[in-house]
Amino acid sequence: MERKDRTLIASVRIALKSQKTVVVCSVILLIFSFITILAPWISPHDPIQVNLALKLCPPSWEYPLGTDQLGRCNLSRILYGARISLGFASLIFISSLGIGLLVGTIAGYRGGWIDIVLMRFCEGVMAFPNLVLVLGLVGLFGPGLWQVVLALMMVQWVYYARMFRSMVVSLKEQNFITAARICGSSPWKIIRRHMIPNVLPPIVVMGTLEMGWAIMDISALSFLGLGIQPPTPEWGAMIHEGKSYIRSHPELMLYPGMMILLVVMTFNVLGEALSDRFDIKRRY
Repeated sequence: MERKDRTLIASVRIALKSQKTVVVCSVILLIFSFITILAPWISPHDPIQVNLALKLCPPSWEYPLGTDQLGRCNLSRILYGARISLGFASLIFISSLGIGLLVGTIAGYRGGWIDIVLMRFCEGVMAFPNLVLVLGLVGLFGPGLWQVVLALMMVQWVYYARMFRSMVVSLKEQNFITAARICGSSPWKIIRRHMIPNVLPPIVVMGTLEMGWAIMDISALSFLGLGIQPPTPEWGAMIHEGKSYIRSHPELMLYPGMMILLVVMTFNVLGEALSDRFDIKRRY
C-alpha cells in the first residue's frame, strides 16, 4: 500500500511540475504573440529608417538597445523581426498540418493503392535531409521569404501525413468506428466526426516542437541570404548583417540570436511538458 502511495505522490508531483512548465511557457509565448501584433505601436522607431549619423550608437534612453551599422534602432528591428519569425513559422505549421491531415487521413482510411502511392511518395521525400531538400527547392524557386515558406511547407507536410496515417489505421479498427459504419455513416462523416477529433490533439502537441524547427529553418535560410531580403527586419537576416561587426559590436548578432534561442527553447520545453503530461511519443 505504501508503495502505491509513493507512486501516486510521485505522479502528482510530475503532473504539477509539468503544469507549471506549461503555464510559464504559455505566458512567454503569449508575450511574444502580443509583441508581433503590437509591434507598430510599441516600437520606438521605424525599423528600416537609415540614419548614418547615428550608426553603431550604444544603448540610450532613445535607443534602448543601440543602433546598427546603418543607424537603425536595434530594438525596433527585433520587435518587427518577431512578426516575421513567429508569423511565418505559424503559417508553415498550420499549412503543413492541414495538408498532412488531409493526405494522411485519406491514405489511412481508404487503404489500398491510394495508401501505397501516397506513402511511397512521402517516404521518397523523407529520404532526403530536410535542409538539403529545402535548399534545393529555394534554389529552384529563387530567394525570398514566400519561396522559403513554400519550400518548408512542401517538405514538412509529409511527416504529418505519416503520423496521421498511422493513427487513422489504428483507429479504423476500433469499435466506435465499426458502430458508425453499421449506423450508415458515410466515410466523409466518419472521418470528420470520429477520425479527425481523435488524431488532431496529439499532432497539435507535437506541433509545438515543429514550430521551433520552423523558426530555426526560416532564420537559417535568411542568414544564408535565401530568405527575407534587406531592409526588412528578420532575426536570421539581422545576424547575417551583424557578422561583419562580430569583434567590435557583437551585440548586433547577440540580440537576435538570444531571441531565437528563447523562442525555440520555449517551444521545445512546452512540447516536452505536453508530451510527458499526455504521454505522447514524439517523432524525434
